[in-house]
Amino acid sequence: MYAEPGEVLHFSEDPTITRFRPHVAATAQQPDAYVWAVDAARCPDYWFPRQCPRVMAWVNERSTPQDAARLIGPGARRVHVVEYAWLPAILETKLVAYRFAAQDFRPVGEDRHAMVSDHEVTPLGPPEPVGDLLAAHERAGIELRLTGDLWPWWDQVTTSTLGFSGIRLRNAAPRPA
Repeated sequence: MYAEPGEVLHFSEDPTITRFRPHVAATAQQPDAYVWAVDAARCPDYWFPRQCPRVMAWVNERSTPQDAARLIGPGARRVHVVEYAWLPAILETKLVAYRFAAQDFRPVGEDRHAMVSDHEVTPLGPPEPVGDLLAAHERAGIELRLTGDLWPWWDQVTTSTLGFSGIRLRNAAPRPA
């Protein structure tokens, strides 16, 4: 499930939302109230239960072949890593995507993939089921890996030349002492 040209998506486990009002998220790192969405390139970051901690890495223009081979592996260009404990939720979660006109949003953040609106917005239509989250990863050619501990992987990817993102890491199992 990707945003089409001229659109952005908001992923949710709630299929009943009809209007999106700006708010300050509990996890916000800024004080402004927004409605959040993502562009097509970052849609796969949200093919998870909302609270699921995850680390994503991908090959980009500055990635070295050594880092790609060491962390992503042969034949892959992107990998998502989650804890084993989250697999049942990934298999059971019913995720939907809301489509919005991109013109109502502006890019924000360091790599400008996140999109925000500072005013109330209405989806372009009813929410669309994302379907099987594992199958979505497979169709996109994204490797999904399971681990007991996200932290060693996070430490490796954040010091590499790969593009990366971590979402909901506060929900990950604590770092071992």
